[in-house]
Amino acid sequence: MATAVMHFKPYPTEKNIAMAAEALVTAHPCLKEKSSESGWYGWKWSLQYKMGNFRSKLAKAGCLEVAVNSGRRSLNNPDKEHPHQNVKKAKRAEVNYLPNFPKGQDATSLENVRLQIMQEVERSEKNLVMIDKLMQMTFALRRLEIVKGDLMIGEFLQKWPALRIDSQICAEFHRITNVNLRNQFYSELDNLTPRLLILLRQKAARTGKTSEALSGMLKLYDKQQEQDADIRRTLVLHGLPIYLREEEPQFFKVWNIEESPEPDISNTIVGILTIVNENSTTPMHFSPVSAAVVVEDELVVGDIAKWADAFVLLFGLFYVLHLDYPKNLVHTFTFVQKLLMGLEDGKQLKPCLLRLKHDQLLPE
Repeated sequence: MATAVMHFKPYPTEKNIAMAAEALVTAHPCLKEKSSESGWYGWKWSLQYKMGNFRSKLAKAGCLEVAVNSGRRSLNNPDKEHPHQNVKKAKRAEVNYLPNFPKGQDATSLENVRLQIMQEVERSEKNLVMIDKLMQMTFALRRLEIVKGDLMIGEFLQKWPALRIDSQICAEFHRITNVNLRNQFYSELDNLTPRLLILLRQKAARTGKTSEALSGMLKLYDKQQEQDADIRRTLVLHGLPIYLREEEPQFFKVWNIEESPEPDISNTIVGILTIVNENSTTPMHFSPVSAAVVVEDELVVGDIAKWADAFVLLFGLFYVLHLDYPKNLVHTFTFVQKLLMGLEDGKQLKPCLLRLKHDQLLPE
C-alpha cells in the first residue's frame, strides 16, 4: 500500500490517506474493521505511520524527493533545522516535484548535457527539437537545483537559458504537472468568461472603489469595435484581481516606448510589462505593441504578441522556477491554479474564491 501511495505522491494529506484506506477495505472486505463506523479508520492511521517509515527507507536508498528532507534535527544533529520546518515537498499539485536522475546518468554527465543546451540556444537558428530532447534529459538536475539549491533566478536562467523560450516554459510545466499549460488555461478561461463578464458588470453597477475601477475597465471594453477572444481574455484577467479585492501596483507595469528608452521595472518581484506607444493612465491595453514577463527586476520573456499569453507564461514560471505567488495576488493565482488549471492541492478554498466558484454555477 505504501508503494502504491508513493506512485501518486510521497507526502499524501490525511484526506489522501483516508481515500487509500477506504479503497483497501473496498477491494478486500475481509479487512473491514467491525469496531469502526467507517470500517477503515484504524487502517488510515496505520498507513500514515507506514508512509513515514517508508519515506525514511527511500531517503536512505537515495530517492531525491524524500532525501532532500532528511538529515534534520536529531540526537546526533542537534543544530539542524526542526524536522517539520521548511520541508521541501510539493505544495501546488506538482506531480514530478523532485524526480531521480535518469538511469545511467549522474550530476557530472547531465552537466555536460547542460553545456550542450547552452550551445544550442546560442545558435542563430535554434534546433528546438534537439533543445527539447536535451531539456527532457536534464529535467531531474534542474529540479534538484531549483528546489534544493540557493541560486538567484537570474543566475539560474543564465545556466538554463532555454527556459526563456516560451515553448520550453510550457514543456517544463508539462513535465512538472502533466498538464498542457496553454490548452488547459485557455479552454477553461473561455468556458468561464461569459459568466465572469456578467459578474464583473454586476459588481461595476454598485458603488465603491472596486466598482469604479471595474466600471472604467468595462467602458474601455465596450468602446472596442471588435471584441474578440483575446480582448475578452485581457479584460477578465485584468478584472479578476479587482473583483477579488486584490491590488499589486508593481504587477501590472506599462512602458510607453515613445516616452522612455528603458522600462521602469525596479522593485518588481514578478509582473507583466505591457509595451505601448500611446499615452494612457490605465494599465489595461487591448492592443499593445507587445508584452513581457518580469521576474526579479529582469525581463525573462519578451516580445509576446498577446497580453494573455504573457499571463499564461508567468503562471507557468511560478512552477518552473518554484516561485511563490505575489502576496497581494494570492487569491487571483489560486483561482487560476485550482479553477482554471485543475491543479488541486487538497487545501480548502478561501471564502472569496468559494463564493466566486458558486457564482459561476448560478444561472445567467
